[in-house]
Formats: sequence, C-alpha cells, structure tokens
Amino acid sequence: MSTLERVESRAAVALPIGPRTAAVLALASLAGLMMLCWPLLLNAQPGQRVEPPFIFLALLPLVMVVVLAEMGEGGMDSRVLAVLGVLSAINAVMRGLGAGTAGIELVFFLLVLGGRVFGAAFGFALGCTSLFASALLTAGVGPWLPFQMICAAWVGMGAGFLPRRVGGRAEIVMLCAYAVVAAYLYGLLMNLSYWPFTLGIVVPGHEGSLAYVAGAPVMENAHRFLVYTLLTSTGGWDTGRAITTAVAIAVLGPAILTTLRRAARRAVVRAG
Repeated sequence: MSTLERVESRAAVALPIGPRTAAVLALASLAGLMMLCWPLLLNAQPGQRVEPPFIFLALLPLVMVVVLAEMGEGGMDSRVLAVLGVLSAINAVMRGLGAGTAGIELVFFLLVLGGRVFGAAFGFALGCTSLFASALLTAGVGPWLPFQMICAAWVGMGAGFLPRRVGGRAEIVMLCAYAVVAAYLYGLLMNLSYWPFTLGIVVPGHEGSLAYVAGAPVMENAHRFLVYTLLTSTGGWDTGRAITTAVAIAVLGPAILTTLRRAARRAVVRAG
C-alpha cells in the first residue's frame, strides 16, 4: 500500500486510538464521572452539609494534561496539532461571542464536526482545549472549569464514535440528532456539578424543595435532580443550545466537513 493510500485510508479518523490512549481516556472519563456523581452515592448522615471534593477539582486538570501528552506521543503529528490549535482558538472566540445567552452556544458544533472527522481522541482533546482557552480568553477560570472541560470533551469524543459508514445527507441528519442529544446531556451534567451544593432550591410552580438531601436514597435524590433540571434548564438553556448546535451543523456542516477532511487527508499520522 502506497503512502498516499495509507493516508487516505486514515482520513476518516486521522487520530487512531491505541491501547494506551484508550486506557488514559477511560481513566479521565472515570475521574470525571466520579467528580460529577459522587454526591448521589455518598453515605452521609441526614442533614449533613456536603462540601465539594476539591481534590477532584485539582486532579482532573492533571489527568487532562496526561491525556493530551499521551495522545501527542501516540499519534498526533505537527499538522494534526496545528488543526487542534486552530479549532480550539476558533471555539474560544466563538464561545465568547455567544456567552451562553438564552442557551445560544457557538462552540459545540465544531466539537461535533471535529470529533466526527478526526476521531474520538481528537474530539476529547478539542473539548478540553476549547473550554480551557475560552476560559482564559473571557476570564472564566473557576471551580466550574474542570466540569465544563470534561463534559465538552465527552461531546467531542462521542461524535468520534458515531458510525463511520454514514455519509451525505444522512450523515448531517445523524450529526444534528447527536448534537441535540449531546446538548441536553451537557446541560444535565453541568447542572449536576453544582446542584448538590445549592441550598434551599425552590422552583415556582413546584411544591417543596428540590435541593440535594444528604443521606437520602439515591433514587430519591436522582428524582429531585431530574425534576430540578427539567424545570430550570431543559426547556430554556438546553433547548437553546440544542437548536443552535443543530442549525449550525445543518447549515455549515457540509462545507466544514469537507474542509476538515481535506486537512485530514494531508495530515500524516504516525502508526500507533
């Protein structure tokens, strides 16, 4: 097989996932899930005050660095790193323009398209670097940043796992549908990141508090959380994010996919 044929055969996924990279991605995802879900599994006394696990907030960025270093060692060459940098910079600027107003988010459609073309590992890295760069650009660095980074990383990674044989209009429809699902899941997970630490939650039109109760059964707290996110986020911010992302993919997706795939064909990726 010629060099050109090898490059073209990898154009659909310019960054293959090797065993080590897959293991590190799994470790980072596990750390993220623990950081998000631990309050629901905590064996606390009723009424006990629950504090955020700051050790997780410190650990996760370190895991992200390890992920990026591992992928850089195992598959990204300078051209793919350049594409990652350009897309991260574009996302950082576009996120500042939207600023999440009414759920209008301009960052997620490039995460989906980048993950689709370059693969799950690239999508994971793009989610991390995009949110980190935008936080630096907009002075948005805070305890919420690791949560945003891991959730955005999952959005890009999930796009890389979508079926590869789908093409043409069917591919755009599939990406739009994925974007809608990912937008709602992102909102749900981000709500979960702060909901256990918000006291006295009362939503108009709903009787009783929807706050986290330390020591309550898992299903009871999960029910409170789902009702809370449905009433406060799903119909507003999350729906706005879903519509914005899906429309951007439908309108700009074909042209951007063509451009990214041309860049992928030109990128020489070392064998893992």
